[in-house]
Amino acid sequence: MKKILLLLVSLLLVCGTAGAQNLLKNLGERAKNAVENNLGNKVEQGVNNVLDGVIGGKNKDKDNSSRSGRDVDDDDAAEGWTCPECGHKGNTGNFCDDCGEKKPEAHEDVGTSENANGDFQRGAVVFFDDTVEKEQVGEFPSMWDISSGYAEVVTIKGVKAIKLEENGRIFPLMKEEDYLPELFTIEFDVLSQPAQPGSSWDATLDIRMLGADDHQVFDIRTSPETHPDFMDNDSKGYGRGINWGGTARNPNGNGVEFHASDNEIDKWFKKNDWNHIAFSFNKRAMKVYLNGARIVNIPNMQQPVKWHMEGSSDSKKGVYIRNVVMAKGAMDLYERNTTDFADAVSKAIEETGKFVTNNILFETGKATLKPESMEEIQKVAEYMKKNPSARFEVQGHTDNQGSDAVNDPLSQQRAEAVVKALEEQGVDPFNLRPVGKGSHEPVADNSTEEGRAKNRRVEFIKK
Repeated sequence: MKKILLLLVSLLLVCGTAGAQNLLKNLGERAKNAVENNLGNKVEQGVNNVLDGVIGGKNKDKDNSSRSGRDVDDDDAAEGWTCPECGHKGNTGNFCDDCGEKKPEAHEDVGTSENANGDFQRGAVVFFDDTVEKEQVGEFPSMWDISSGYAEVVTIKGVKAIKLEENGRIFPLMKEEDYLPELFTIEFDVLSQPAQPGSSWDATLDIRMLGADDHQVFDIRTSPETHPDFMDNDSKGYGRGINWGGTARNPNGNGVEFHASDNEIDKWFKKNDWNHIAFSFNKRAMKVYLNGARIVNIPNMQQPVKWHMEGSSDSKKGVYIRNVVMAKGAMDLYERNTTDFADAVSKAIEETGKFVTNNILFETGKATLKPESMEEIQKVAEYMKKNPSARFEVQGHTDNQGSDAVNDPLSQQRAEAVVKALEEQGVDPFNLRPVGKGSHEPVADNSTEEGRAKNRRVEFIKK
């Protein structure tokens, strides 16, 4: 404390009365905060650091190691909160261990609300899967058709995507006109962008689903941009960006309007980033998800049999979508018998040359099949025995948890375990070739548990 008093007296002489009093008041408040947090000698250390910078004419150093006298990678800094004032990591109390700054208020992150876990689950059999990665830039996307406007493959934010503009309306290129089953899921990513000053609603994406009579049974409008009048208070050019309003046609033929909660949209919408949108239809119930959170729940609407998306934007910007996946199945009510599943697999292979399942499960970090996987294995085996001349590459995929040195051989071992299980069910192993893909071909965001669950999959590629 003697050092502190000596330095404070020096400051009074150098800085003048008013400035020194303000500095003393600031330091006194921080010291009080630190005492309240039982920091003990951390108070003196934090004040010394501040004074050293002032008297020595040093700029505030963001390097935590120079402030705390220890390496920021120490185990005790691995947890806790980071001070926004001095950058010190590993704080566990209500005030910074180093400078006494009060802990900032916590903000709810994606994955922490009740809705974050959601109830979305991709359908068991994927029958349309377009990552866009294999498309040629500047060309029309090969897995789609168009009825109006303009669409092409572009590269944006380092990845390939489909750009829609001039009211570009596209729909999946399918052999059957009515291709959506009673239970299905649809997913895709859409890029949000800053709104332009003085612009109107010039970037919207409409998702429309049609019934057997070609009448619209579901419509929802999203917007990757927001009119400047609705921008966030920070005025950085981003709004929540999504209208999430629309209509659904109930069994009586009446249109019912709906609108998602603004609070939910504000919570889950990602600015200037890819947002994951998903739909799950189960015989009569439609659910809509934004980045894993359910934000629309329609209990009773007519059965859709096909869908399209339409992007409206100015010619400079466009609307960008990628990673479109359609799958047969939905949550809870989806009960598959062997015949139904085999038909679904056959359709998936006919349309895409492969089928993908997330229902073949393994013990964590091992190639041991879980007992609940056997039902899926048996149904796959039934299909393969009915098609004895078909040959498949059985691919094992992992998420990115762990190193390639672990995941690559693990995925190979898992693929081999699937082949062995199918052989035990009477499938000719000559028609199956196991291949481990590790975590190198993700289909979803590995930063979320939902995304990692989707990446842990088995794919059967027809050869």
